[in-house]
Amino acid sequence: MRIVFAGTPAPAIPALERLLRSRHEVVAVVTRPDAVAGRGRKVSRSPVGQLADEHGIEVLTPARPSDPDFTARLTALAPDCCPIVAYGALLPPPVLDIPRLGWVNLHFSLLPAWRGAAPVQAALAAGDEMTGASAFRLEAGLDTGPVYGVVTERIASDDTAGALLGRLAEGGAVLLESVLDGLEDGSVTAVPQPDEGVSYAPKVTVDAARIRWDLPAHVVDREIRSVTPAPGAWTMFGDLRVKVGPVGHSDDSLPPGRVVVEKKRVLVGTGSTAVALREVQPQGKKAMNAVDWARGARLDEAVTAR
Repeated sequence: MRIVFAGTPAPAIPALERLLRSRHEVVAVVTRPDAVAGRGRKVSRSPVGQLADEHGIEVLTPARPSDPDFTARLTALAPDCCPIVAYGALLPPPVLDIPRLGWVNLHFSLLPAWRGAAPVQAALAAGDEMTGASAFRLEAGLDTGPVYGVVTERIASDDTAGALLGRLAEGGAVLLESVLDGLEDGSVTAVPQPDEGVSYAPKVTVDAARIRWDLPAHVVDREIRSVTPAPGAWTMFGDLRVKVGPVGHSDDSLPPGRVVVEKKRVLVGTGSTAVALREVQPQGKKAMNAVDWARGARLDEAVTAR
């Protein structure tokens, strides 16, 4: 089949790489426009766009998917199907209607659970034990289309969003290729999503990633892991804003937010038992061991995390 792949960030790369090796012909890639990124604040191509450039594939970067020039070019490319993975913009009905077999979206949850922008983060924050990836036919609703197939993935007790998303991206790439194969030979059928079990996963903002130390330790732990590495959990130690990586557990009892710096541990109280900080990143600096940071920061004995 002739396919046009749509995607933007690194988690979409395994799917594109697999499709480039498949029996299907990737005739173009759609990705978000070049944007300012990194400490140098340089304008750079998206990861998907970079990979397409390396393979000499045409890259389309519409400011809006409704732009007439984009619609015209996509129509001229005459794709049979358009796989899409984390593209980052909603597609209007006229664009959805262009490929004869539609758009197949790879979504990193077991639909209808966790529809929306941040399904992996939501599953971790909720304490889910299982998740997966779903390949479904894209339609105007938010992740509401009928499902062609799924893969499942067990969530480990120490999973971060980055680690879990990495596994789902790899497993989802295999699923996506098999669905496209099935669409070509007519062996797959889309099944409507059930009405029960619907949940939503909105984009995680930086403000929402602030640690709530009044929550029980196990909830603090999973909420931190759910936003690691991005946008990153953070807290204030006095006037110091610090990102906090996944924490260890402790049997010590401290009031929520109370900080105790020991020779080999930095403890912070929660709504239950304390947690031990492992890695922190002060604003504008590199990540470092929490004990080393605490010594250098010379935290006041009365300081609390908030």
